[in-house]
Amino acid sequence: MKTKNIIVVGGGSAGWMTATTLIKSFPDKKIRVIEPEDIPIVGVGESTLAAIKHWARYVGINEEEFFKFTDASYKMSIKFTDFYKKGSGSFHYPFGFPYKDGERNPFTDWHFKKYFYPETPITDFAEQLFPQAQLFLNNKFNTNENGEFDQYNSWSDVAYHFDATKFGAYLRDKICVPNGVGHIKAKVTNVIKNDDGIQRLELDNGYSVDADLFIDCTGFKSMLLGEHLEEPFESYEDMLPNNRAWAVRLPYVDRSKELEPYTNCIAHHNGWMWNIPLWSRLGCGFVYSDKYISPEKARVQFIDCLMDEGKLTIPRKNREELEALEFRDIQMRVGIHSRTFVKNVVAIGLSAGFIEPLESNGLFSVHEFLNNLVDLLNHEEINQYHKDMYNITVRDLYDNFAKFVALHYALSARDDSQYWKDVRERNFTCKWGDPYTPYNSRNDSFYNLSWRYMEEWGHPEDGAGIPYISTGMNMLMMNRRRVESLETRWGEDIKSQVDALMPLWKLRMRKWKEAAENSPTLEEYLYEKFYKE
Repeated sequence: MKTKNIIVVGGGSAGWMTATTLIKSFPDKKIRVIEPEDIPIVGVGESTLAAIKHWARYVGINEEEFFKFTDASYKMSIKFTDFYKKGSGSFHYPFGFPYKDGERNPFTDWHFKKYFYPETPITDFAEQLFPQAQLFLNNKFNTNENGEFDQYNSWSDVAYHFDATKFGAYLRDKICVPNGVGHIKAKVTNVIKNDDGIQRLELDNGYSVDADLFIDCTGFKSMLLGEHLEEPFESYEDMLPNNRAWAVRLPYVDRSKELEPYTNCIAHHNGWMWNIPLWSRLGCGFVYSDKYISPEKARVQFIDCLMDEGKLTIPRKNREELEALEFRDIQMRVGIHSRTFVKNVVAIGLSAGFIEPLESNGLFSVHEFLNNLVDLLNHEEINQYHKDMYNITVRDLYDNFAKFVALHYALSARDDSQYWKDVRERNFTCKWGDPYTPYNSRNDSFYNLSWRYMEEWGHPEDGAGIPYISTGMNMLMMNRRRVESLETRWGEDIKSQVDALMPLWKLRMRKWKEAAENSPTLEEYLYEKFYKE
């Protein structure tokens, strides 16, 4: 198949990210987006991971224009509260890499410190290893132009919070349409198929359109891949407990305190809640499973949580004011289609699959799938081998991320509800029935890596988020047997090494703390940089 003529069905973040990526990569291709005007956008992707900045840089986003258009802010970390146990407190998963002193492994050094000095709090993990921790812990921001935060890179170690609906509109109006992407404001009324997949689409405006390649960005509906090509969908509910969410947009009570440079994820009785601070408002959500609590009771629990945290000050009796906040009930289809490139259809975004909002993975999968699609479309013609390799690559990426999200539940010791009791008993090493033998044997690779993190030769520095989540959930590396074994193997007194390093760690942390004290708050920085006018 050739790919000169491409149609994206569906707008939103996924659709316009797809069109933006394609017009940047292939300005000579004919690219059109079919976007009905009356289709609601799910919009749970307001929180991102740092990799989105690489995508934004590639497609040429003007950050100043982008911030003003999308109500954006910066994000430096993900905070997890009470995931280990009820009342256990919080820990951070910072972006970027830990400060590295020569050839020493920073993760191993910290766990030695925790073993010899067990009173060391878990929060010290981020504070000792990440210079920027003193910034996000104190609602500060700094681009580190003067280098006072050693090895912290504000370009690669920072992500975004933004309004997902405005983000799609920004890409459409500021990048896609001005660069020649066709915008068809219509609804697909009929799909005509042939042996190659989709032949043409009939629209409610009386026209029909054809293409070499159709990209399905129709959300959970998955109109082309799921409905019409009938590609099987594989549920992840055996590993991931949640299938619904309530979402609401709230005005700030006190922006100077609530505008934090991180996403806050707070575990509760029957699920968890997110707080995503934008420049002008908060985006809040409650993620849960309807097997344990009804949507109506979940909404009540969500409101209670918001009130307990002081983010909602409307009295419960004022029902009209509460209803005006427009609480949205989102049903999540958790899993992925067996293949996401079938015949002449590729699914991107929710139409391909969804894990759940934890770890801000929604838009991550969009730009990572698109990276692989661009690599594929650089071939003049696409054959079945190319499609198979694409499917294997993105499925491997997706499965590993799903296991990483499931790890947050697998390591939990909460037992305060049936929801958490059942989470603790799930079989987190299960396999899915994928058709791809080449990576079937690696299907549990993320869990193997997590378990290896406990071993003497584990704690890899390239373990993605595993060291942060595992440590935050009290999966500690060192015990007496391991330390004594390492001392025998290395012929060294490890405690004396730790004692020698501790003054250096304290000195660095003091330096970073002083630099943070002299930095502007995130609110002050954003106001001066983007929102002053």
